Amino acid sequence: MNYEKYNALFHEIAEAKSPKAPYDNPEFVHYVELNQKRQERWLKKGELTAQTKETISKISEKQNWVLITEPWCGDAAHSTPFIEKMAAMNPNIALTIQLRDEDSEIDKYLTNGGKSIPILVARNEAHDDIFVWGPRPAEAQEIHLRNLKSDKSNEEKKIELQQWYNKDKGQMIQKEISALILG
Repeated sequence: MNYEKYNALFHEIAEAKSPKAPYDNPEFVHYVELNQKRQERWLKKGELTAQTKETISKISEKQNWVLITEPWCGDAAHSTPFIEKMAAMNPNIALTIQLRDEDSEIDKYLTNGGKSIPILVARNEAHDDIFVWGPRPAEAQEIHLRNLKSDKSNEEKKIELQQWYNKDKGQMIQKEISALILG
């Protein structure tokens, strides 16, 4: 699916009278609503850096970027808008979104054996992987891994990660993807 269809999915889930799993759980619907607001905010206020724009503009051959994600994923709400902005900048980049839990390629891109998302796979025209990024910027991943070992509540862990994303403003995802593009 394209980004517009993915974005519309948030509304469909929130408005569904009889949603399918996992959205039959009100907690998941709450995450979707929160993530939609976060995405919309980053789409409106998030800015690509001059370095990112320069790097993206240098892509001269067709690429297909495959983003594996889900609307309930909090990390994706902070990353997907920047990935969309980068892809939209260059007509040589086609962005396709796969839902992790619905016939995606996630099993090829496990993180420490788990189906962590979002995962961005960039491919050339021959369908060879050029690079893979995800599931979150390295600094956010460090926080996540540290929190897995801590006795903080889940709410405290979520708040810490949310604060990191708000402070970072999409800078690290841009740096990391730009570095992967440059090889």
